[in-house]
Amino acid sequence: MELEIGSIYEGKVTGITKFGAFVALPGGKSGMVHISEVANTYVDDISKYLKSGQAVTVKLIAIDDQGRVNLSIKKALPQPEPAPRPSRPAPRSAPAPAPKARGPAVFMADQSTLPKGDDSFESKLKAFMQSSESRISDLKSRTDQRSGGRRRR
Repeated sequence: MELEIGSIYEGKVTGITKFGAFVALPGGKSGMVHISEVANTYVDDISKYLKSGQAVTVKLIAIDDQGRVNLSIKKALPQPEPAPRPSRPAPRSAPAPAPKARGPAVFMADQSTLPKGDDSFESKLKAFMQSSESRISDLKSRTDQRSGGRRRR
């Protein structure tokens, strides 16, 4: 009898090891069911699931280059229905982003609203940079005081 991959056969367990079980198939052939192919759950001890001489239904899943027959009991069983996934609550919608303006109108400002003299952009930037540097140096000195001063490497 020629064995075909994907076919289901009736066999008898001939031996049990810590890594699987050997099954005698029709036609005098035999194959092995790896411990991971015994049940749809984790199998710690194969002897809890199979006994020597027990009749089993197996599916031929592979024949390797050395002619060894790999079998599966769990793939021969009808596949269990997947558990329904719990429905997720609908995601809260984020506030709509502000519409983006297009064209040069965004960059064109009314000339009467532009600051003159000391209130120009350059003077505001210079004042911001000075106050920012002052704040950063204050933060550094406070951090150094808390950590016991600067550490040397």
